[in-house]
Amino acid sequence: MKRSSVRSNIVMVLMLIFVLGQDRIMAQSPDIFRLEYMIMPKNNADAQLSRYKMVVNVPLKVKDSDNIIIGAEYNYLAYKLGDNEYFDSKGLENLHVVDLNLAYVYKHNQNWRFIGVVTPRLSSTLTNPLENGDVSVNVTAGAFKERQDIDKPMRLVIGLAYNSTVSLRIPLPFVYYEKRFHPNWSYVVGLPKTGFKYHLDETHLIQTEFILDGYFVNLQNNIILPNTGFASSVSSSTALLTIGYQYNISKIMSFYGYVGHTIFQDGVLRDKDRNDIFTLNDEPSLYFRTGFRIGI
Repeated sequence: MKRSSVRSNIVMVLMLIFVLGQDRIMAQSPDIFRLEYMIMPKNNADAQLSRYKMVVNVPLKVKDSDNIIIGAEYNYLAYKLGDNEYFDSKGLENLHVVDLNLAYVYKHNQNWRFIGVVTPRLSSTLTNPLENGDVSVNVTAGAFKERQDIDKPMRLVIGLAYNSTVSLRIPLPFVYYEKRFHPNWSYVVGLPKTGFKYHLDETHLIQTEFILDGYFVNLQNNIILPNTGFASSVSSSTALLTIGYQYNISKIMSFYGYVGHTIFQDGVLRDKDRNDIFTLNDEPSLYFRTGFRIGI
């Protein structure tokens, strides 16, 4: 199989994983390897969220034109809150999210590929042995088109995704479209990210982003709240505007840094029926992210 065909298969899977990782802070990324640190400093709600992330993806050849891709992503999140009269927030300072991604790519023709992804997920405080609420499964089916051999290169990802941790448990459609419309400019339209990229040259890149993001983590030790009962999970939904700089060491290796601000933020505790019962953070926050990546 040609190198370009293998590359297109891998890109498709990782773009799908990236597009669909919307239920925790900073979605999964289309990379072979990534190390990243993010922090949202204390705001008017006296709340701070930080995250360490590591991503590894390995492609395996199947037949002449198909691929299996095995990947994993680990996120360690720490939610630090100020003192309050309702509960001890130390139980929110060690949150773990681990994804295992198993994907199969079928090459339909030169332009289109189809893919299925199964993602078992561990999302827990891990203070006790594993329990039922710690593990969930996400399933994705989609199609991918990429044209890099034309004057205005493009990528398109469309499909359906089922996420067992969200309240609306039905397959939901998604779309991601990226196009280089000028030698120095490209844009991305879709979820969880929309933005513009300005390519100063092959080494330097400036990018703006509008991001929809969030996370969900099971609390093994329930938090007792006065008058509202027991909180068994913590979740957050966030909308962000960012601007960043990327330095390309080579065609596939780079360092990057982003700064931004939330437009919307809603961090809550939930009961066993996934109802919001206590608001942790609904105030605006600054946002900083930096890391190292090896792409494709």
